[in-house]
Amino acid sequence: MSDEAEPGFVRVRLDLSYDGKDFSGWAKQTSRRTVQGEIEDALRTVTRSSVTYGLTVAGRTDAGVHSRGQVAHVDLPAGVWAEHEEKLLRRLAGHKRQVRIWRAAKAPAGFNARFSALWRRYAYRVGDRPGGVDPLLRGHVLWHDRPLDLDAMNEAAALMVGEQDFAAYCKKREGATTIRTLQKLHWVRDPESGVLTATVQADAFCHNMVRALIGAALFVGDGRRPAAWPAEVLAAKVRDPGVHVVRPHGLTLEEVAYPADELLAARAVEARNVRTLPGAGCC
Repeated sequence: MSDEAEPGFVRVRLDLSYDGKDFSGWAKQTSRRTVQGEIEDALRTVTRSSVTYGLTVAGRTDAGVHSRGQVAHVDLPAGVWAEHEEKLLRRLAGHKRQVRIWRAAKAPAGFNARFSALWRRYAYRVGDRPGGVDPLLRGHVLWHDRPLDLDAMNEAAALMVGEQDFAAYCKKREGATTIRTLQKLHWVRDPESGVLTATVQADAFCHNMVRALIGAALFVGDGRRPAAWPAEVLAAKVRDPGVHVVRPHGLTLEEVAYPADELLAARAVEARNVRTLPGAGCC
């Protein structure tokens, strides 16, 4: 995966949002509706092309997960970009309604939507009022049927932050590292709605990581586990059957951050390095 477009092509950065409830995740699948498939189909239609221009995304979201701040890139032939640059956004807006591309611009040199990213920030929203979740929010807020202790959840969260091996909270992929730097994990409760929101920020996430972290936090919040339990699971580095992966609809990708333009290429090289923890053996 190159960090520069091939000669004769222009790398275009796309900033987009989507409601994930009717999609089988981001990644294109043969027989299912996906965000990537929708956008690639729309690009093919609005550029009147017989070629599918493939997208590279900052982070693949699972089925049912939403996004406010997703970022992707696509390499378009220079002639196609010159012809459609000014009208591309308006044409895409009329073509797909559950996906919104807010910005389409020529990317700076060295930009790679996936590997140049410094961090991704997610929010997970939970309601614990006995009467359930506001019907107008139900597609974006999980209802938990027990009262949640915010202080206990934040006590547990503080023990998880830092560079760690998150194997206990990830769905393992062959050959992929599970070492991540969790930069933020913190809960707040809205005083009016009562909805609790977790901010979860890391340099990268592995499959199911956010929803597994939230599942562990809810068990602490409702008193079924002590505050130290999520960190104990983390230290074990194996999947714990007691960790519940919560439903996807409460999760939204809020923002992806990138370094200054002159640092994009170096960041992409750094992100490709296979990480090990200090003191870990090489073999």
